[in-house]
Formats: sequence, structure tokens, C-alpha cells
Amino acid sequence: MIGLFGGTFDPIHNGHLRTVLDVKEALDLDEVRLLPLREAVHRDQPATSPEIRLALVQAAVSGTPGLVADGRELSREGPSYTFDTLVSLRRQFGDDLPLVLILGADAFNGFLSWHRPHDILGLAHMAIMERAGHEVQATGAIADLLAPRAAPTPGALRESPAGRIFRVNVTALEISSTDIRARIAAGASVRFLVPDTVETLIRRLGLYGA
Repeated sequence: MIGLFGGTFDPIHNGHLRTVLDVKEALDLDEVRLLPLREAVHRDQPATSPEIRLALVQAAVSGTPGLVADGRELSREGPSYTFDTLVSLRRQFGDDLPLVLILGADAFNGFLSWHRPHDILGLAHMAIMERAGHEVQATGAIADLLAPRAAPTPGALRESPAGRIFRVNVTALEISSTDIRARIAAGASVRFLVPDTVETLIRRLGLYGA
């Protein structure tokens, strides 16, 4: 069973990595693929090139078994739709392997505004990361979407390739890429906010005003 976690990763930081590792362990995933997007759909465009952001992800996961940098979205022109990425992954892994799309609760609460959301659930399960102050909405359309698809245990996700949703409590780390960029531009330390390998690459390439 493979987990999938996308984002701008501008830059990737320890908040991303710790929570993804929480999900990997909770669901006993064989691996998690981190996919930097090329063109954002629901947020401002990243200032750093796709190639550099992929290099940052590669630096971040180096030496961590089970975390894999996946650059497939960088080679596709236009908006980085999750549906298209899942179609690509299905071509690679076939129709039977369970795939698990990993999302924060805030992102999941807006999921029905995504491109082809119901088709996404036909291609993958979902793991929703929750922490204090960031929970799935208890009422409304997103709660109605969740209720019939909620998986009672992580093992239930292995029983089918797609379509179930499991909620995971993750480590509460209030770290943001925006704050990290501001700290670097101001000459402040980002130690313990990003992996040492990522900080080294940022400073070597002079990113974010370093």
C-alpha cells in the first residue's frame, strides 16, 4: 500500500515530514511518495522553480527509508490536478494496489471544490491528518461524503484499491513554508524547522534571499 502526499514544498519542512511519517506508521504503508506540484490550483504559485523544489524534496527524504521523491507532476503542463496524477500512478502500479492520498483536514474540508473529486475517490483511498484546531467538519457536505466511506481501521484500506477514508491524528507542529522563507530572508536561523540537508541546499543555491 502506497501513500501519496503532494504540495508546493517551497520549501519542504519538518512539519511535512513528521506528519507524513505519522501516517506511514499508522497505516503501515510500504512507502510514501512526496509529489511537488508544478502549477498550483488552490493557492498562490510557488516562487521557486519546480526543479529546485524537487531537489529540496530529494534532499529532505535522503536517508529515510520509505519516503520517496516523485517528480511526475513536474513534467506535465498546466494545472497539477490530483486526478491526473492518480491516473498516471494507476498506469504505473495497476488497478489493484491500494493507493492512499494523504491530506490535511483543512484541505479535505475543501475537497469537493477540487477537479473531479468523486473520480479521485475512485482511484485512491484518503488519509486525513487531524490535529488540535485542524479537524474535519462535523456537518455539511464534507461530513456527508465521509460518513459512508469511513474506514474503521487502517487494515480496512487494504481490502480494496480505493474509495475509503481514514482519519489519523498526527503530531502538532506549527511550521509553515511562508515563515521559513521570511526567516531566511531576514537572516534568521531555520535550524530544526527544516532538515539539515534542505538548509544546506537552500544556502548553497541562495534561495529565499539566503
